[in-house]
Amino acid sequence: MNDVESAPWTREEFETKLREKEKYYHVHHEFHILMNSGKLEKKAIQGWVANRFYYQCAIPVKDAAIMSNCWDRDVRRQWIQRIIDHDGTHDEEGGIEAWLQLGEAVGLTREALWSQEHLLPGVKFAIDAYVNFARQQPWEVAASASLTELFAPTIHKARLENWPRHYPWIEDSGYTYFRKRLAEARRDVVHGLHVTLDYYQTRQQQEMMLGVLQFKLDVLWTMLDCMWMAYVENKPPYHNIK
Repeated sequence: MNDVESAPWTREEFETKLREKEKYYHVHHEFHILMNSGKLEKKAIQGWVANRFYYQCAIPVKDAAIMSNCWDRDVRRQWIQRIIDHDGTHDEEGGIEAWLQLGEAVGLTREALWSQEHLLPGVKFAIDAYVNFARQQPWEVAASASLTELFAPTIHKARLENWPRHYPWIEDSGYTYFRKRLAEARRDVVHGLHVTLDYYQTRQQQEMMLGVLQFKLDVLWTMLDCMWMAYVENKPPYHNIK
């Protein structure tokens, strides 16, 4: 590699490289394309909601793991808001409660969501891998994996625009989570991007970060691969075992 090829990207170039990863975002998975175009059956919508609930529950655990490795008080003061956003407080409920409301809006019970009775093993495996990554990596590396949030506002906006039209049987109370995350995700992106652009200084580090972001994209894509098999192909785990 010559000097030009090994020179660090500028902040602008590095951010562009990160944003180019959007093509691997799970919004482009066939399952999500069907879901956003009104072509999934009720069972598949319910399955997606139930499996994503485990992800919602894992987010504050992941963020707590990041904070446990961070000795920077100013960063912790800002990052803790992500935990509050999902767990809520005694005075105001957060994203987990909003997702429970989404579950009820699509015809699931809170008990079914909390019990994880619909959770697919592959989905759980992928999400647990993400949480373990956050526990084991330097906080800056684990924090930068959250930058799939770069692409999240678009996906929430599309759901709010398309779901009421395609799935009129879903109660309006179920859309609170998507409305909340429109603003929260944009705020989180600003902080996460700042951390990332500051931390990865050499070309080798920057290229490593692209791999970190790809890992998180792989987690989200793998979750949908599992749901595709279970709810579209109708081949859930052990379907051929009598």
